Amino acid sequence: MSPELPLAPALAPTPAAEAAEPRLTLLDGGAEAYPRMLEAIESATRRVHLEVYTFEREGVGSRFLAALAAAAQRGVEVKVIVDGWGSMGESGAITSTLLAAGAKVRVYNPLTSIFLGRAWRNHRKILLVDDRVAFIGGINIGDEYAGVDGEPGWADLVVELRGEICVQLGAKLQAGAVALSSGPVRVFLSGFGGGRRLQQRYLDALLEAKQQVVLAHAYFLPDRGFMRAVNRAAKRGVAVHLLLAGRSDVAFARAATMRLYCYFLRGGVHIHEWTASTLHAKAAVVDGRRLLVGSFNLDPLSLVNLETLVDVEEAGVAAQATAWLDRHLRGARRITLEECARTGLQAWLLDILGLAGARLAEAFARFIGRRHRR
Repeated sequence: MSPELPLAPALAPTPAAEAAEPRLTLLDGGAEAYPRMLEAIESATRRVHLEVYTFEREGVGSRFLAALAAAAQRGVEVKVIVDGWGSMGESGAITSTLLAAGAKVRVYNPLTSIFLGRAWRNHRKILLVDDRVAFIGGINIGDEYAGVDGEPGWADLVVELRGEICVQLGAKLQAGAVALSSGPVRVFLSGFGGGRRLQQRYLDALLEAKQQVVLAHAYFLPDRGFMRAVNRAAKRGVAVHLLLAGRSDVAFARAATMRLYCYFLRGGVHIHEWTASTLHAKAAVVDGRRLLVGSFNLDPLSLVNLETLVDVEEAGVAAQATAWLDRHLRGARRITLEECARTGLQAWLLDILGLAGARLAEAFARFIGRRHRR
């Protein structure tokens, strides 16, 4: 694996830089991303667009609220979109604070919208400032992503983008599907039920892989076609590693994923569980040269929700991602075929819980899809 590269320092924007090819920096969770995100908001002169699933108003969230309100008060156009479910209990106070400062706020599909058949979620995580710098990845706004009281933050990734791709993103931010390209960077935003286009990026990467694929996914519940693609890659000699959550913030999510372990292990795939903190990443590196990262999970719900995915073929950022994955693989627990094949009451109960969790996710995704088609 390549050595870890130092993160590039934040740079002041210039017209020449905005017109240049994208500059990319990979950030390790909230500890690295939050200071740079806050700095970008505090230096904004024209526009701030923040789209996030969960926004907690205490802790680091209070710093974001203050920075957003201050930007709006000095005349910057500030727009914030939070999800009605992900930010349940927080959205009212966030809305009143930001509206009072002159910002625009939208709560996407509040809980009551389910009675109107609008159950899909806005799961995107995007911060775009002045169409010159964008942050896209898996982190929401909350202390758990940066770590508190000596506890490590949730394992997650954010890619910082600068250059012409940010100008394109600023012109295309909407609820529908978007595909952007600039140099080695492609940015995809899925619309309602459009997640299969994002999943196809992963399938294409698996098909093209020649040496190694490392997938780090918090909620890993792929469909059968994707499962077969993973095993086919392993059987043709690609070293396939899955870095999965040994601790999850979603009930039954790990049990649902564990039901798939034997299938992958018998196909020659290596499985590792991260237990030092909650794994929340949604990323992959292919052959040490291609990075996929964003909010998109390989599970049924991401196929129907609004999501983001950045697909990059650039040596520097791929090396940073490889180093991050290598470090987490070394600290993870390796799962063996003997372990996954164990029987007994505990294994049976976990299998039942996992099956229930998987079927619930699949049923909810189908419900959302049917309601949207109407």
